[in-house]
Amino acid sequence: MTSVHFKDDDFQFGLEVALGATYRQAADVGEVLATAGRIGDGDSDSWVHEWTATAGASWSQAAQAEQRGRLVSAVGHLRRAATYYATALYRISHCSEPERELALWRRQRACWDRLVDLLAVPGERVSIAYETTTLPGYFFRAPGAEAGERRPLVIINNGSDGATSQMWVHGGAAASERGYHWMTFDGPGQQAALFEQEIPFRPDWEAVLTPVLDAMLERPDVDPDRVAVIGISQAGYWVPRALAFEHRFAAAAVDPGVVDVSSSWLDPLPEVMRKQLREGRQAAFDREMHLVGLLSPNTAATLRFRGKPYGLAGSSIFALYQSVSAYQLNEEIGQITTPVLITDPEGEQFWPGQSQQLYDRLEGPKHLVRFRSQEGAGRHCEPLACAQRDTRIFDWLDLYLVGDHRGVEANGGDSNRHPEAMTVSSLTFADRRSAVRSGKGS
Repeated sequence: MTSVHFKDDDFQFGLEVALGATYRQAADVGEVLATAGRIGDGDSDSWVHEWTATAGASWSQAAQAEQRGRLVSAVGHLRRAATYYATALYRISHCSEPERELALWRRQRACWDRLVDLLAVPGERVSIAYETTTLPGYFFRAPGAEAGERRPLVIINNGSDGATSQMWVHGGAAASERGYHWMTFDGPGQQAALFEQEIPFRPDWEAVLTPVLDAMLERPDVDPDRVAVIGISQAGYWVPRALAFEHRFAAAAVDPGVVDVSSSWLDPLPEVMRKQLREGRQAAFDREMHLVGLLSPNTAATLRFRGKPYGLAGSSIFALYQSVSAYQLNEEIGQITTPVLITDPEGEQFWPGQSQQLYDRLEGPKHLVRFRSQEGAGRHCEPLACAQRDTRIFDWLDLYLVGDHRGVEANGGDSNRHPEAMTVSSLTFADRRSAVRSGKGS
């Protein structure tokens, strides 16, 4: 089997995400296409069953490889298993057994946790002090760095429902191969914080990202002047929100830019229902949504899936929509001083046009990077263009983390210009800093 295409766009997007993970060896093209080929178009039961089966096979192979002392192979199997379990979870709320979600998530997490331990340089579990509890995180030392060696750090901030393991694909691998430490964490409403701690989303993300940065700056191996953050998906809202109040980051990137999370919830509604929300007519709105759920079980499942991290499961749908409406950037955008790169993928499904809106409203250093469908780089978070995304984001971040950033600010944020690159994977970190400062590095 050499090609698969789903008519159901949600299925097609899920397939593209899995295929994109092959760039970082977090999936295998043949396994992805063979699995997708067994799935009925739009059949969520089939989706969950087949991806779970493929994941289970990889997990079993990982256990056998580890038992035989073949740790490189074990890590490879675990990385793929983590992706395939995450792909199964993508449609779990829409299948006939949504109650399997927690068990399936724990299996996915076990794959990730084990591969973290088996890496040549094992990842480090960290606990982030947060209010009266802690948030789980993972810190990965740069390859070639001595224990305790100070390096720049890239923080990968997840979005609304991506697996923690996917942060390797969304910037962790790129940071590592460029000689940076990197880390990621589960914030409120995300992964372990949601499934194990039952901590919901919150709109004021500075209350989350500042404690993460505090914890990282306490480490002697982190250069306090060279810490960047990348916000993935819905973190395209959270990161700018935090940056309005947290000014210690050297640079930030968001993929894509989001100024109003609620638009993806409100735009599909008919005007009469949007009016009910504006006028506070809860009973009328909930009645309409109840009828929608009866007529369209798929819509009801989508609401369950998207609404769970907001901590309002089982409550009024009106209350859920009211809660989501708080996730907007307003006057605080004017307080952002951190240089920000914003991706703008053609065909963005969830927040179309908002990358440009964020760019236009930012007053400080900024850079807009357009990704085009004709180059295979369209759609939300550029699922099939990981190489293009990584090089363009990190070429820009390099100027703040190892080089002189004045050049990128001087070009006015032209979305069609970015630093010239050369292959530097064989260079030491000191060599890279020298190369970037001279205008030759990436």
